[in-house]
Amino acid sequence: MANNNSNNRPSGFENLKYEIASQVGVNLKEGYNGDLTSREAGKVGGNITKRVFQVYRDQHQNQ
Repeated sequence: MANNNSNNRPSGFENLKYEIASQVGVNLKEGYNGDLTSREAGKVGGNITKRVFQVYRDQHQNQ
C-alpha cells in the first residue's frame, strides 16, 4: 500500500490495521491485498471500527 508520509514510516492507522489483522488471524501483507475474502476484509474493517469507536467513547465519557 502506498504510504504518503515523507519519511516512509507507517502511520498510526497502518499500524492499527496490521495489529488487528494479526489479532483476528487475517494474513495482511504490505501492498496488494485483493486476494482477501470479503469475510477477512470485513473482520479487519469491523474491528478497526470497533476500536476507533471505543477510543472515542472512552475519551468523551471522561469529560
